[in-house]
Amino acid sequence: MHFITGGRFNGKSEWVKDFYQLADTPHKWISAYQSESAGDLDQSLIVFEGIEAMIREWTQELEFEEIGDKWQEMLKKWLQWEKEDVNRKIVLIGADISKGIVPMEALDRKWRDAAGWAFQDAAAAADRVDLIWYGINQKIK
Repeated sequence: MHFITGGRFNGKSEWVKDFYQLADTPHKWISAYQSESAGDLDQSLIVFEGIEAMIREWTQELEFEEIGDKWQEMLKKWLQWEKEDVNRKIVLIGADISKGIVPMEALDRKWRDAAGWAFQDAAAAADRVDLIWYGINQKIK
């Protein structure tokens, strides 16, 4: 598993496309920004972008513990899928929403906290973690 994070509109998706040479590599791109779900993992390379958007949806209907449990289940499923074939790779892309002013609205604070915890779990589970700022990566794991 490869986890990529950084600020919104800082070039994460473009960096992933270049790094994995997606123009020439069979892959499946899933976007939570377009309300797409993980669905079938029918390619050896799966890119899932917008995990903070998925977490946002969950915060409107689930409690913190339920969000954490649901996220852990997804991570376990993806890690198991990867282990079944050495050629499989999950790439998670999430915009860092943890910096800046703490939101005034309770739901926004819940989203920020839940996304931060999910990102920590993703970083812990990933083989590699990259931070992207202004289109430049910094490998942090």
